[in-house]
Amino acid sequence: MPIPEDVTGEEIDKDVRQELQSLPKTLAEDVARNLVMVARLIDEDPEQAYAYSRVALRLASRVAAVREAAGFAAYATQKYSEALAEFRAARRMTGSLELWPVMADCERGLGRPERALAMAGEAEVQKLDKAGQVEMRLVAAGARRDMDQLEAAIVTLQSPELASNSVQPWTARLRYAYADALLAAGREGEAREWFAKAVEVDKDGATDASDRLAELDGVEFVDAMSDETDTPDEPDSVDTADDSVDAADDSVDAAGEVEDLSDGQDHDVEDADDDEDATDDDADEDEDDDKS
Repeated sequence: MPIPEDVTGEEIDKDVRQELQSLPKTLAEDVARNLVMVARLIDEDPEQAYAYSRVALRLASRVAAVREAAGFAAYATQKYSEALAEFRAARRMTGSLELWPVMADCERGLGRPERALAMAGEAEVQKLDKAGQVEMRLVAAGARRDMDQLEAAIVTLQSPELASNSVQPWTARLRYAYADALLAAGREGEAREWFAKAVEVDKDGATDASDRLAELDGVEFVDAMSDETDTPDEPDSVDTADDSVDAADDSVDAAGEVEDLSDGQDHDVEDADDDEDATDDDADEDEDDDKS
């Protein structure tokens, strides 16, 4: 697959670059460039990112970082079975538990929420860092919702991290998940409060909390550019409205002219009648003179 010339492979994380040192230099560069493309495209074009990950995987399947990247690319395209296999392979290679929450979420994606819940109760969770534990809590709450256990999902999210005023990378997502669970349970007032709290800390737009909050408040957003984008050759609505007003004015003027014309025609008819009467009178006078 083509890779832009400005992609050198040096852009990748230094730990990944160190892993690639086990490969021949040219091969390592090729793998690194493909991994850069995966990272660049995974959010905006997951399918393309997945394609680049397959190239990297074909070149260096024994590198843990490559297996992990392939797992995330498959996960982004909802290929959960494939993603889970790649994550398990990466975990075997490194012994790291970092991927435990996303592996559990793959179980959810495969329609096995009960297995995700089982993973949430494993001892491995206690070995995760704080971010990993919060992520695992989010996955467990999602699994509860998959099983229509809405109140249990709400309770699962109630934690010191949720109550804390400290803003962490996971804070916006945690508050958003809690608000969404409350809304699903019909607790709209509380949901609005927590969507607002999510908006307060979501500076990067990681969630659509602001849209959800506006929706609850009954605010509708209109895309002012949509008409221009869809029909660029059509005149602006303001110009059209002005044309309509001008046309209406012309119609009024024309109507006035017609009315004036009609009035003039009526006067002409009356004048003609008067002339005819005058002619008749003159004829009568001439006839009387002849008789005399």
